[in-house]
Amino acid sequence: MSKYQELADVVIKGDIPKVKEMTQKLIDAGEEPLALINEGLIPGINEVGVRFKEGELFVPEMMRSAQAMKGGVELLKPLMAAESMPTAGKVVIGTVKGDLHDIGKNLVIMMLESSGFSVVDLGVDVPVDKFVQAVKEHSPQVVGLSALLTTTMPEMKNVVTALDRENLRAGVKILIGGAPVSSEYADEIGADGYAADAVVATDMCK
Repeated sequence: MSKYQELADVVIKGDIPKVKEMTQKLIDAGEEPLALINEGLIPGINEVGVRFKEGELFVPEMMRSAQAMKGGVELLKPLMAAESMPTAGKVVIGTVKGDLHDIGKNLVIMMLESSGFSVVDLGVDVPVDKFVQAVKEHSPQVVGLSALLTTTMPEMKNVVTALDRENLRAGVKILIGGAPVSSEYADEIGADGYAADAVVATDMCK
């Protein structure tokens, strides 16, 4: 088994201390940081996504794996020039106004970051103008809206409408997620897609 495969395996197992220890050992042995990310950490987290979809892994395991990968990436980041750090794209994400739920959103962020996305987390209870401002400031490719209450779902539509009104939709896709929403609702409010869980969200962003 290659050293990269071993690193991928400890990511899949979600062994946070072991991932850090192995990453550090490979750094000390002179391994290329980018290779450790592209051939060890990322294949590991991709496999976690596959196993989650197939029902072999569940949310707690997936969160552990994402944290393990993050631990490895944090050791490698300082060794790499900013421009060589692989980025799959930029995502602005937040839970809409009136809603304080963040577990699902945070899991999506962990999966996105561990898949190479740069994420701007606006937090919870985010008003429409804050989403608009963030899109102007960060020029993301994707905006993620989360809601866990049926009463806050209309806020998603308000964000979509505001981004349309400000002519900010050209290069931006809007994804929505959360227990009460659906792909039908995404169509209804003019969003670009609905993600049922963090793995689907990450695949759709890719």
